[in-house]
Amino acid sequence: MVINKKLKSALVGTLAGATLLFGALSSAAEYNLRAVANSNENDEDYDGLVVFKDFVEAHSNGKIAVELFIGTQLCANGTECMQALEDGSVDVFISTASGVGNMFPYVQVLDLPYLLRDDRVAETVLAGDFTRELRKSILEDSDSRVRLMTIGNTGGWRNFANTKRTIQTPKDIEGLKIRTVVSDLPQELVKSLGASPTPIPWPELFTSFQTGVVEGSKNGITDIMSMKFPEAGLKYITLDGHAYMSAYWFMNNESFLAMPEDMRRVIVDGFSALQQATFASPKRKSIKAYQDFSSAGGEVYVPTPEQKDAFKKAAEPVYSWFKGNVKDGEKWFDLLAQEATKAEQAIEASYASDLN
Repeated sequence: MVINKKLKSALVGTLAGATLLFGALSSAAEYNLRAVANSNENDEDYDGLVVFKDFVEAHSNGKIAVELFIGTQLCANGTECMQALEDGSVDVFISTASGVGNMFPYVQVLDLPYLLRDDRVAETVLAGDFTRELRKSILEDSDSRVRLMTIGNTGGWRNFANTKRTIQTPKDIEGLKIRTVVSDLPQELVKSLGASPTPIPWPELFTSFQTGVVEGSKNGITDIMSMKFPEAGLKYITLDGHAYMSAYWFMNNESFLAMPEDMRRVIVDGFSALQQATFASPKRKSIKAYQDFSSAGGEVYVPTPEQKDAFKKAAEPVYSWFKGNVKDGEKWFDLLAQEATKAEQAIEASYASDLN
């Protein structure tokens, strides 16, 4: 391709101008935020951060700049990243309950099985006062250093998947070796269903399926397919939806409060946009993931309402464990159950208008 000298000169000038403009906008920012997600660019967390960055920078007219650090560039794990957030070297961080449960044990309440019925209920609860109550406790327990901004989703729903058989009732899980994280609550759930909880590091799970070290797991479909677990023998998924895969989005409280109210409003709205993006992303990605699972010879089973009730009843010992072993466990269990019931009632009431 030949470009004449005048056109080439014009292109160079345009590119140089764009570079100078971008540099000017970046240097003009009054507030620079460093946002960390220990994941990758295929993850829902990244989708949320891209939406957050675009929203905040645009709606602040360049007064706020957001720099994304995806992976382990600034910190390697939940404990390390939360420490960085507390001391201000990181401004925004996302974690699951297992990543921060050692600091704030009560956040595990969202890992309790079968309390949130479906996406509509979960999204209603997490956009309301339940999240605000968690924010108050986390601020208090972190000496006002860590602020919970919102709770989104990171992978859809946890379902039981295994290499051996179709699971239709709790009895079908009995005796299976189920992979869990090193955390008490998911291990208590597996034990309550008569299976054997087996903590295995995520990178070792593929080989563990192949060798029979474990025979099942509690994962969302996108994680299952991204790791190609069907190739290791994982063939059966039961959509019991025992846990909504919640993602806690934290911000350094001092960084937040250092902004004037109009900029804080932009940040709050930006996290609302992020939350909506993470609610939507797993739904879209799961379509292809389920198609690929079926193409790989996988079987998907959807429990009947009666069967799902049986799973919930079998899991009740986990509720007792949480109430007895987590500080203020009964308070958080009751609050989540109440908010879930309110959401269900509001949704049911809306059908009166929407179905006629």
